[in-house]
This record gives sequence, C-alpha cells and structure tokens, in this order.
Amino acid sequence: MKIENGERLILLTNDDGLYARGLKTLLEVMEEFGKVVVISTIESRSGMSQALTVKMPIRVKLLEETEKRRVYACSGTPTDGVKIAMNQLLDRFPDWVVSGINHGANASVSVVYSGTMAAAIEGSLYGVDSVGFSLNDFSSEADFGPAKDIIRQVMSSLVKEKLPKGICLNVNIPSCKENEIKGIRVCRQAKGNWREEFDKRKDPMGKTYYWLTGVFRNHEPEAKDTDEWAIVNKYVSVVPVSADMTAHGYITDLKKRFHEE
Repeated sequence: MKIENGERLILLTNDDGLYARGLKTLLEVMEEFGKVVVISTIESRSGMSQALTVKMPIRVKLLEETEKRRVYACSGTPTDGVKIAMNQLLDRFPDWVVSGINHGANASVSVVYSGTMAAAIEGSLYGVDSVGFSLNDFSSEADFGPAKDIIRQVMSSLVKEKLPKGICLNVNIPSCKENEIKGIRVCRQAKGNWREEFDKRKDPMGKTYYWLTGVFRNHEPEAKDTDEWAIVNKYVSVVPVSADMTAHGYITDLKKRFHEE
C-alpha cells in the first residue's frame, strides 16, 4: 500500500477483535476517505481501558495488504496497537485514528473502561484527530448499517475543520432504524455508575469462580444535555473527551483545605 502525496492515512482499530462486524463496517466507510491501516486483536479486548502490555512481548502479524488497506493482528491491547502503529508500523503519523464500531454504547462512565475510547484517547495524545464510534446494541446480530451515514457526517466535519489538540470525540449511535435517528446532539457525559454484581459459581472441578454482571444507574435521567438522554431518545451523542481527568471545579476548595494561598 503506497500513500501518495496529499492522500489521507487512517489508522483503524477497535476492542471487539479483528473479525467484529463493527470493525468491518467502519473499514468500509473509512476507505471512502483514504488509505487505511488496521491493527486489532484476534479476539475481544473489551473493558481494557488504557491498559498496556508490559510483562510479556507483543506480537504483530501482517495479514493482508492491498492498494487500499493494510491489516495487522496484534496480541496486545487497543492502546498497545495504537502505540506500536505510531512507533513501528507507519511511515508517518496518520491523519486520523478511528476506533470502533463498538458493540454497546460507551456513554457516561463507560468511557473510563472502554478499550474503544482508550484507542481514540491515545490517538489524541499523539496530536492526531481521533474518534471512537459505538452502537448501543450488544447483540451479535446488531445492524451497523444505520451507523454508516453518521460516520460519514462526523468524519466529513473533520475534513472541514480539525479538532483542538488533545481532544477526541466519543460518538454513540442509538440502536434503531436509520429513519428513526433524530439527528446529532453535542452532549456532556452523564453522571452515572455501574453497580457490579458478581455471580458466584463452581467449575467442573468444584472450584469457586466469579462472573461479573451489573446494572448501569443513570443519576440524572432527565438531563437533556447528556449522552445517555440523547441515546435513549434516538439521537446520536457526540461528546468531546480529553485525557485530563483533573476535577477543575474543586481546585479552589482543595487549596483552602490545605491552606494554600
């Protein structure tokens, strides 16, 4: 795959694995915008957040190369994949890092746990315009078709104007028919949390193990400026995200606690 002068280079990844239907759908759309390098794990790495592989070697294998794409399998996490691509696999930084399409929404506090969004955040740390896409449907038969036009709209906006340095986009698409999507809403992250429940079980050898389940609790279900409200009401939510986790609103009060002038 040769990148001509002026041609856009796109790094594509996900956390659902190399053969996930969401990744295939996103690849189809991204090839409309430029040449694509795909790096993904063979199996799912959901919930890995910004995890890095530090105690074992990372393996990367080139699986496919055509005029329009290059596809790598990576043994590490989504963040590993972005770092390796930036440092070893690409001749230059990509124009975009695009992650997804995730099975299931990454709204509210889920952004903290998401491998999909971790890859987008990692891209933004390199100063590259980055976007994570998710569909609010966990079904293996989820219909990613309606997401295509939304992806085109979001990425076309980046063609016209770049994002500020250090900011990426978290895009969540409702699970409904294309003609039922009401539009795109720029939102903030909803306040909520997962209430974890661990199902205690016995394996065939009689040893105890635990299976994580849980329920998401939205602490502000009526707030119309949040991503959770948008998705429930059939809007696409777009939230600007950065790696800065400072609680800026509490800095002044915290200074008073420690008697700082």
